[in-house]
Amino acid sequence: MLMKKSFSLSLVAALCLAPLMAMAAPRSEYVERVETCEAILQSFMSNPETAISADALKRARGIIVVNQFRAGLVLGIKDGYGIIMVRRPDNTWSVPALLAAGEGSIGLQIGASANETVYILTDDRTPRMLFNERFHVGVDAKAVAGPKAASSEHSNEEILTTPILVYSKSTGLYAGASIKAGYLTRNDDANRSLYATNYTLPEIIYSNWVTVPDEVKPIINYVSSITK
Repeated sequence: MLMKKSFSLSLVAALCLAPLMAMAAPRSEYVERVETCEAILQSFMSNPETAISADALKRARGIIVVNQFRAGLVLGIKDGYGIIMVRRPDNTWSVPALLAAGEGSIGLQIGASANETVYILTDDRTPRMLFNERFHVGVDAKAVAGPKAASSEHSNEEILTTPILVYSKSTGLYAGASIKAGYLTRNDDANRSLYATNYTLPEIIYSNWVTVPDEVKPIINYVSSITK
């Protein structure tokens, strides 16, 4: 019983300290996260088996790229980060805003694995759901596996009008399959550090009030090039 209490207290302490540690991260770490998300998106697009269809990209009103990792023996805690960008009314793309991504799961899990995911948001309503504390993919908005460039299903209108099209490197997912994929939350502290501003998620992605740092220009240019 004593061992169980000690284990529980240690787990609670670790979970409580994690956000504080994330807040203390230097700006260079947040720049690296943006660069990693750009590399993930490029890796999807460079492989015919995972490349997002042109039809989906043309319809994109927002793009989320997530890098998650799962590790543990008895308790597996999926944690990670991501970025969101939105297409503005003038058809230009916003700066990337940092997100936190995670999903706690209890069960026997040995080792660790990474999970890279791209979400194509097909309407203007879904990105705004991230203004709330926590957004559950596939629960707060319907999500399905998105059509890939190499697939014959890329022009399926029913699939393309789903609020969230999900792209993962996992095998066995067919276009249109329903998906529930954990949660995303806004990370205002990280964005304050990255952009040296007190503006939060709504202003960062929907206004031009934030000075665009050189470090985020490559991903803006890349997303602009693939969504024409």
